[in-house]
Amino acid sequence: MSTLAGQAVDRVFRNEGRAILATLIEQLRDIDLAEEVLQDAYVTALEKWSTAPLPDRPAAWLLTTARRKALDRIRRRRTGERKLQVLMTEREEHLAAPKALEPVPDDELRLMFTCCHPALSAQAQVALTLSILGGLNTKEIARAFLVPEVTMAQRLVRAKRKIKHAGIPYRVPDASELGERLAGVLAVVYLIFNEGYFPRDGERATRTDLCDEAIRLCRHIVSLLPKAETLGLLSLMVLQHARRDARVDADGVMVRLEDHDRARWRADETQVGLEILNSAIKLRAPGPYQIQAAISALHAEASLAADTDWPQIVLLYRELAAKYPTPVVELNLSVALANLRGPEFALRRIEELSDMDDYQPYFAARADLLRRLQRYGEAVESYDRALALTDNSVVVQFLRRRRRECGVPTEQ
Repeated sequence: MSTLAGQAVDRVFRNEGRAILATLIEQLRDIDLAEEVLQDAYVTALEKWSTAPLPDRPAAWLLTTARRKALDRIRRRRTGERKLQVLMTEREEHLAAPKALEPVPDDELRLMFTCCHPALSAQAQVALTLSILGGLNTKEIARAFLVPEVTMAQRLVRAKRKIKHAGIPYRVPDASELGERLAGVLAVVYLIFNEGYFPRDGERATRTDLCDEAIRLCRHIVSLLPKAETLGLLSLMVLQHARRDARVDADGVMVRLEDHDRARWRADETQVGLEILNSAIKLRAPGPYQIQAAISALHAEASLAADTDWPQIVLLYRELAAKYPTPVVELNLSVALANLRGPEFALRRIEELSDMDDYQPYFAARADLLRRLQRYGEAVESYDRALALTDNSVVVQFLRRRRRECGVPTEQ
C-alpha cells in the first residue's frame, strides 16, 4: 500500500465518510450492510489507488464501489422464499436506478432524523448519532456513557435492528411533524455537547471531541434547516465552547465561570456565537436555546465578572423557567439570584427543589452557598455528596479544594 493511497483514503474518511455512509444507508435501507460495504470499498481503494492514479472524485469513486459491492451481496443472498425474493428485487431496483455519484447532504440530515426517531430510547438515539454520524467507535461511546463496551455494542445492534424491522423511515418529517421531531434531534445534539462539556468521568474538564462533533452536527442542521432554534442551539454551544481554555487553571483544576481568566476565552469564536444569536433573534421565534444563548452572550459581553448584567440574566432565567419549567432551570435561576439577593435567599430556593438526589451540580451549588454563609459543617456534607456523584478527576480536585476551605481535611 502506498503512502499516497493511505493518505487519500484517510482524507476521504475524515472529510466525507459520514456523508457517504448516510447516502448508502438511504439507498440500502440497511445500516449494517451500508457500513460493511463502505469498509470493503475503503479496502478496495487502498489496493487500487496504490497502483493507479487517484480518481478525480475519490468520494464518488468510493460511493460507486460500495454500491456495486452491495448489489453483489444482495444477489448472493437470494433464496427461494418469494417474500424475500421480492424484497431483494426492490432493493436491487432502488440501487440500480440513476443516483448522484457524490454524497448528498440531505441524506445526512435524513439519517439524523432516523437516528433520533422517538420510537428509539433516548440513549439509543444518542449512541446511534455518535456512531453513524459522529464516527465514534463503540468503545468511545461506551466510555462516554459509563457502560461496558459489550453493553453499548448490544444497544447499537438493537437500535439498528429496530430501525430495520419497524420500518422507521429515512426521511425528514413533513411540515406537520417537523417541529416536534426537530426538537428531538436538537435535544440529542445538545446531550452530546453536554456530555463533552461536563464529562462524567475521565481526567479532562472538557471532551472537545464530543463538543466539536455536536457543533458540527448542528451546523449541518442549520445549513439545511436555518430555523430560529437551530440557530439558537448553535449559538449557545459556540459561546460556551469558546470558554474551554479558561475552564482549568495551571494545576489542571476546574475554574468557576466567575473566576475565569476571560482573556483566555476565544474571542473569534465568541464573536461568531454572538452573530449567530443575532440571526436567530431576527427570525422572531424565541425558544429555550435562544434564551440560554442570550444568557451566555451576557457573560461573554462582560469583560470582568463584576461587570456581569445579573438583573438581565435573572430576567432571562425567569422567562425560561416560566415557559420551560424544570428543576435544573430553577437551580440555575437560584444560583443567579444569589448574585442579587444573596446566598441565603438562593439557598432557601434550591432546598425547595425536588428530583435532585442524584444531580451532582445541585450538591455542588448547595455546598458553595453554605460555604459562603460560613455554615461549614453542612457545606462539607454537600461537598461529600457532590464528590460521590462524579468520577471526573478535574471536578473532584475542584470540589476537594473548596471543601478544604471549610477547614475540614478531605479524606483521601
